[in-house]
Amino acid sequence: MENEVKLISGAMVTLAIATASLVVLPYLQLRHEPPTPGLKPYTDAQLRGRQVYIREGCVYCHSQQPRDPSQAPDDKRGWGRPSVAGDYYYDSPHLLGTMRTGPDLFNIGARQPSADWQLGHLYQPRAYTPDSIMPAYPYLFEVRKQAEPGDKVVALPPRFAPAGGVVVATQAAQDLVSYLLALDRTFPVLAPLADASPASN
Repeated sequence: MENEVKLISGAMVTLAIATASLVVLPYLQLRHEPPTPGLKPYTDAQLRGRQVYIREGCVYCHSQQPRDPSQAPDDKRGWGRPSVAGDYYYDSPHLLGTMRTGPDLFNIGARQPSADWQLGHLYQPRAYTPDSIMPAYPYLFEVRKQAEPGDKVVALPPRFAPAGGVVVATQAAQDLVSYLLALDRTFPVLAPLADASPASN
């Protein structure tokens, strides 16, 4: 019985230390971290698109956290500067991701700022990146004989366009693209300093 008590006590102490180190201390350190200068709150459409991003499991294949050049060549891959805590001020839950089956999306809104490209890529990734292993999301679109007023028609390369019809983006697809285009953290981490006036002699 004495050994069981020691084992349970040791496990509880270990768990408490791990929780304090990995949860409590980071929370206390970052809870008052302000948003990075230049970061804007998400719009309603972007928030809806973020929910589509979560629902479709994009976070399982894409990260949103470029690393420091000393840890990985993410800057050479064109993924942008290393992320900082303030970049995620408006994110709840955070979608940092751990897998990179696809590229990091921290700055996809800057790398691919075309809504038409984003929509076409969601409908059929291989129309834009032939060797892509990303799944297509045709159920986020509708194929119609002709577009109606107000429809967002997806302009696809001719060999991927449906015969005798047009591809129309649903609201969910448009919201998802709004969210992706909002992923643009190309602004500097620090606010620019006010110009210092030259010292008088």
